[in-house]
Amino acid sequence: MKRYLALWFPFLSTDRLRIEQENDTLLDAPLAMPDAPLAMVAKVRGALRLGAVNGTARDRGMAVGMALADARAVLPDLIVAEMDEEADAHWLMRLAWRCGAWSPHVMVTPPDGLVMESTGVDHLFGGEAGLAAQVEDAMADIGMMTRVAMATTSEAAQALVRYGVHYGQGPVADEGRAIRALPTDALGLEYEAALALSRAGLKTVGDVAGRSMAAIAARFGEQTVTALRRLLGEEQAPIAPILRPRPLRFEQRFPEPIGLQSSIAACFLDLMHQAAGEMAQRDLGGRRFALTLFRSDGARHRLMIETGLPTRDPALVLRLFDERIATLADPLDPGFGYDRITLLVPLAEPLLASQNALDGEEKQEAALAELIDRLSTRLGPQALRRLVPQDSHMPEQAQCAVAAIHHPPAPWPAPAQGEPPLRPLFLFDPPQQVDVIAEVPDGPPHRFRWRSTLYEVRRFEGPERIAAQWWRRKEGEIPGMGGLTRDYYRVEDRHGRRYWIFRHGLYEEKPDPHWYMHGLFA
Repeated sequence: MKRYLALWFPFLSTDRLRIEQENDTLLDAPLAMPDAPLAMVAKVRGALRLGAVNGTARDRGMAVGMALADARAVLPDLIVAEMDEEADAHWLMRLAWRCGAWSPHVMVTPPDGLVMESTGVDHLFGGEAGLAAQVEDAMADIGMMTRVAMATTSEAAQALVRYGVHYGQGPVADEGRAIRALPTDALGLEYEAALALSRAGLKTVGDVAGRSMAAIAARFGEQTVTALRRLLGEEQAPIAPILRPRPLRFEQRFPEPIGLQSSIAACFLDLMHQAAGEMAQRDLGGRRFALTLFRSDGARHRLMIETGLPTRDPALVLRLFDERIATLADPLDPGFGYDRITLLVPLAEPLLASQNALDGEEKQEAALAELIDRLSTRLGPQALRRLVPQDSHMPEQAQCAVAAIHHPPAPWPAPAQGEPPLRPLFLFDPPQQVDVIAEVPDGPPHRFRWRSTLYEVRRFEGPERIAAQWWRRKEGEIPGMGGLTRDYYRVEDRHGRRYWIFRHGLYEEKPDPHWYMHGLFA
């Protein structure tokens, strides 16, 4: 007889948000305290409605489907966040992988449940009651509110955990009786079929089971009979567990230890061809490769390389490993030889077949990526950096320098055709103060003095007004740059050189605002 353990997370969305915020070190303060009423809202037919609530909000009268305006009228201190179904699904999948510690067969039951087959594994955890208690405790340690139930079919386990009263007690004493006492909603039928059962006066599963199956099928549909049989354990439905992909690990053992560099290179090339064939079948490309050489005396040497783009080219990976070996402070000592070599691809990404364009742009991108890989392997991953755009309206925070091998090139906003760039290529950090003479107080610069040199402004464009970060005025302000509005001007002197200048503060904000040189245009 098969046995199943069902898990239900009644507050999945709110628990996920709270856990993520508690682990986010960049937040000054979490969105809500654990005991504060919290609701997730989503737009339904043009209106904002509650899509999920936590336990505190539920106890204070909030319910899923309630309009946000009505909820705020009932509970003014309700904390609201946007519903993120994609993040919830990803979080549920992470919980499913976590449950792999107790069962090899785990199935996701969206939007907020899991089912795992416990047949043959419960004795490892002290029986069914011990398994249920261990799973519940582990989820509580993560911070998830969890309810568990066990039954002979996956449908019955899900019905008991959602509609029964035996939470956290392992298997029920009389499963058949507990299932028959469940409401007909536990059958999981469509709305029309469930409404028809209610109108017919059938309130519980036992009421439906007490009728003739032929009559039930004729009046309410064959799916009602199928759902009833699965709940009562008379019919088994196979579960669709999540599949763990086979790890990309390849190994070569030798009857006699090898020590020649040519033999090691040939073995490694053979392992790379095996890895390339496996990754080609899965449409994957490796981003990280780990080579481990096991010496006959028990010592081991581990080498790892990374690539900026997914690849399965054995020659390219072999060249990168040669670069990595050449940079070792302590050269590899084979000793009495290596008796085993393994190749692991811990990080792989989708890599589909592509066709080169006529202009050869793909070849240029591939050559640049290969150069970045070689330099990063030789000098270190943090030695070669590239700028990527950041979501900030402050010019000095609109880009960030990151390791080039870890981040692919990101598209930058381009100006309209024929228009000059809005931002200079070179920015001063910090901006340099200049003395400006303007015809009117809030007007553009007429002339300015910078680095003891006087410049006459022939042309100007602006102002481009950038407001301060109001949410950072009290603490964490950028030294000397926070709290005031900036008016930027693109100016050109009589020699055609172009500058990016701003006035730091309006006259109503500061009686004597200063001017700064922030960048130079090419």
